[in-house]
Amino acid sequence: MKSFKIWAAILIVAVLVAGCANTEKSGGDNTGGNKYEGLTVRLGVQGSGGLNGKAREAKWYEDEFGKLGVKVEWAEFQSGPPMTEAIASNHLDFAGLGNMPIVAAQAADIPFKVISQLLEGKNNVAIIIPNNSTLKTVGDLKGKKIAVAKGSNAYNFLYRGLAEAGIKDSEVQIIQLQPDEAQPAFETGAVDAWATWDPYITLNTLTGKAKVLTDGEQLGVLSPSFQIVRKDFADKYPELVTLYLKVFEKARLWEDQNLDEALNRYATERKVPVEVIKGTIVRSKTINTPVSDAIIAEQQKTADFQFEIGNIRKKINVSDVFDNQYVEEALK
Repeated sequence: MKSFKIWAAILIVAVLVAGCANTEKSGGDNTGGNKYEGLTVRLGVQGSGGLNGKAREAKWYEDEFGKLGVKVEWAEFQSGPPMTEAIASNHLDFAGLGNMPIVAAQAADIPFKVISQLLEGKNNVAIIIPNNSTLKTVGDLKGKKIAVAKGSNAYNFLYRGLAEAGIKDSEVQIIQLQPDEAQPAFETGAVDAWATWDPYITLNTLTGKAKVLTDGEQLGVLSPSFQIVRKDFADKYPELVTLYLKVFEKARLWEDQNLDEALNRYATERKVPVEVIKGTIVRSKTINTPVSDAIIAEQQKTADFQFEIGNIRKKINVSDVFDNQYVEEALK
């Protein structure tokens, strides 16, 4: 009987050791080696339709991530700052947004990485004025009411433009409005100017509601947009970051190769003429590229300026958040 108990104990120990070895071999989980078990990827977009609308309808992300057992959820936002807030609270994994929200997020110690460049930044942000406005230069904005979404890339563009013109922010009336609030305020004359981004620039200029007072190319202030990922997600699943960018590139190439179809699709979504959409694409052509040293240097200018005027509380080194490895791998 004593011999039987000894052999039983040995058998139990052997089973436990084998179990531990198998667990270590499968990556430390007990789900048959699938480290994505129960994982949902949350993708943030600004508005509905457009390039992301095609990808959502075709379920390109769902199909590719689904092959790995990963689910996909979409979340819509009006501007960049709410996106970085969602990333800070672990409610969002990926987002595409402008340069200023990224600077503010880094200064607030929100953990993220910039993984590719979305827009060049020359013409996608502008200050627009009513078509019948007599304003000629940024200097003419002194004493005027200007709508802008706080913390957006247009917010940075506006303040840098005012500084270039020698206008203090106390010498203008900044009205902080999201696009859905700014549009009626602009149309009714409640504000004299609107610092905004595309598609709002093109939608208003090509429909005869507005004209451009100045944009990035004229002012010499770039407003590039980027794709970012929550840092913890990237650290855990670098291969999924690359996969995300591969699917995005598929969507971008679809637009390039099916431009007429894309233009008609976007025009129908926004209920505007195709010519308006053509103007939007010319002004804000989507790219998906590694971020150059020159763009990072421009981003540093934005960060330094925002610190000087007190919009962020500490100096930051913007290069700390840029990581091109994922997009370089995705584009191979």
